[in-house]
Amino acid sequence: MAHYQYLAELAACLLVTLPLEFLFGARVWRQPRRLALSVLPLALVFSIYDIYSIKAGWWHYAARYVTGIDLPGHLPIEEVLFFIVVPICAILSFEAVKATPTLFNRYLRSRGSKGET
Repeated sequence: MAHYQYLAELAACLLVTLPLEFLFGARVWRQPRRLALSVLPLALVFSIYDIYSIKAGWWHYAARYVTGIDLPGHLPIEEVLFFIVVPICAILSFEAVKATPTLFNRYLRSRGSKGET
């Protein structure tokens, strides 16, 4: 079961941040082209760097925690997913924080319109 630990952690990151799309109106998943243009270039650069680091012997992955599915260059698929998932979670969090003042002001206005103090 440890072979799925890395994937499970990535799934947990997505599950924890996914509600931000709906609760705060982050609109990250609703703009797939923009999301891809934000995430994929950096994922490519970091993947190339990891492949180089693996080939140079500077870096390795514990076989115990990865599925064993490698992409060219002996790069575990989990690592590429990490370069995609973590930035998506960060963008979701950022957009939710950015939306908070607007939502809070909207809430205050709705309470004021009911005559409450």
